[in-house]
Amino acid sequence: MEKNPMESKDLTVFRDGLEALGIRISDRQEEQFIQYYELLTEWNSFMNLTAITEFEEVLVKHFLDSLALVRAWNPGPKKVIDVGTGAGFPGIPLKIAFPELEITLLDSLNKRVKFLDEVIGRLGLKGIRAVHGRAEELVKKPGEREGYDLAVSRAVANLSTLSEYCLPYVKVGGLFLPYKSGKVEQELEEAKKAVSVLGGQCEEVVYFTLDGTDLERSLVPIRKVRQTPKQYPRKAGTPGKSPIQ
Repeated sequence: MEKNPMESKDLTVFRDGLEALGIRISDRQEEQFIQYYELLTEWNSFMNLTAITEFEEVLVKHFLDSLALVRAWNPGPKKVIDVGTGAGFPGIPLKIAFPELEITLLDSLNKRVKFLDEVIGRLGLKGIRAVHGRAEELVKKPGEREGYDLAVSRAVANLSTLSEYCLPYVKVGGLFLPYKSGKVEQELEEAKKAVSVLGGQCEEVVYFTLDGTDLERSLVPIRKVRQTPKQYPRKAGTPGKSPIQ
């Protein structure tokens, strides 16, 4: 008889965190989160996906942190792009918890995309794709530019640079929602010009402390209020080296 993978895992902190976020999931979805964790640690043994590998830490610092997006956005049958997804955060946790989302995971490293394809296949996820490419290049393909209700990113880059990568994907009326650590007032001030140039408008920042930790997090909602000028994003590497001032 096949062993239930949930029997040997303590999910108390995860379930409490989901309850605090107002998210309800089924046993099957819990199972998918555990499968994801197991694949993450298995692949992490031969390629660098994450420095966080302990079960409870992954539940909190990757899964719950990814799902904290609901503090600033209401999921539904919407199109989402996760730019610089890495090991799949926040896109895969969002897809597991909210299967109605249609998600594109974008990463510039092919071996990470292979890992993401493995996760998608093993978890039986539908309406989600992993794409190998750069943000500056994918946006040129048909249906990509201003084709999404939401762009998200947990990538480590300043807000000006992230906005140039992500806002061109967001349709007018949609949202770009970067995840940031700590307080972001100064970074936000420095990014205001870039956000405006790219067609965005900053809304009220959502500050919170990650459940069960002292980690301060910020969600920075940027509403797309007009089309992004065609010259953005600039050629590969430029947004990082010379952010819009």
